[in-house]
Amino acid sequence: MLRLDTARPRNYHWGVTMGSAHVFLAANAALDKLHAIPTAFWIKVGIVIAALIVLVILLRKLMNINKFVMGGVIFIGGGVFMINMLYNRTEPKFLTPIFDKIAPFFPSAGAYETKQATTPGK
Repeated sequence: MLRLDTARPRNYHWGVTMGSAHVFLAANAALDKLHAIPTAFWIKVGIVIAALIVLVILLRKLMNINKFVMGGVIFIGGGVFMINMLYNRTEPKFLTPIFDKIAPFFPSAGAYETKQATTPGK
């Protein structure tokens, strides 16, 4: 195990001795590289980390809910999501063949205007 609480140089398996000056120089080089990364990237990384933390907290809270109720909520939410994609035809490309087969059985966003544009009785 590598001990970092001593001030003496660290010896590694390859016989390389790395003193505190070398660690300081390596840390400065790494910090220079980190400063070169744009701020927008760090903001996005922070948002992703915050989203993951919120997701873990929500999942821990959801584990206390009755599984039958949680399954029903997921089923209804997923169904509403799929029907919305089907209505607006915003599905991903890999689902398009499946949606093409089931789309005639459901209403679509442009169906009403198309039907109103036709002559009555035809």
